Amino acid sequence: MGWLLDTFAWLTDPQSWQGSRGIPTLLVEHLGLTAASLGLACLIGLPLAVWLGHVGRGGVLAVQVGNIGRAVPTLALLTILVLASAPFGRSTLTQLVAFTAFAIPPILTNTYVGMRDVDREVVDAARGMGMTGSQVLRRVELPLATTMLMTGVRIAAVQLFATVSIAAIVGFGGLGRIVTNGFALRDVGQVVGGAMVIAALALLVELVFEQLSKVLDPRRRADSRPAPRTPEPVAPLP
Repeated sequence: MGWLLDTFAWLTDPQSWQGSRGIPTLLVEHLGLTAASLGLACLIGLPLAVWLGHVGRGGVLAVQVGNIGRAVPTLALLTILVLASAPFGRSTLTQLVAFTAFAIPPILTNTYVGMRDVDREVVDAARGMGMTGSQVLRRVELPLATTMLMTGVRIAAVQLFATVSIAAIVGFGGLGRIVTNGFALRDVGQVVGGAMVIAALALLVELVFEQLSKVLDPRRRADSRPAPRTPEPVAPLP
């Protein structure tokens, strides 16, 4: 039970929350890299997956890219880029490339699947009403695919937040520095406390994106709208 007391002591120590190695400073670095990598992954993965799903082609490509992306160890890619020459090395670009590549597969795969799962009869009916291809995409396919699209973004966000911690192994910042510094100092309380902070914040990211998915789901918004009131019939005057 000694490690529990050491963890509590580290978490309640004011020094753990102050300075360049304090939790708030490292959290800002961590969130910044996570947000930037997620944003780049969305900019790359979402348009490609939406287009492939809309035209109904490239499904094998989307699935294979997702499988290959999951198979590539992020730490290995990060290490290779750190050892490479300019413009990589120990730079922000190295982190962005490695973590963006890690985040693209779930976004690409889930968005493509969501687009292809849209009922084809609904799409055909929209075309039969005279909608153009872009109108079908904007008014029918994208709204119906939003749930799967946001699922991919949520998975990528949670996995990114947790995985960005490994950047500290090759000398970068973020919350992972707490754990690596704890190992270097043989401070069990710091190691466990840092791991608990990362895990708790990853769960918080999960909850935030889950709520965001509900807010952005057009079908949920439509279901929540009050039904229009039917005017009561007016009795004729005698």
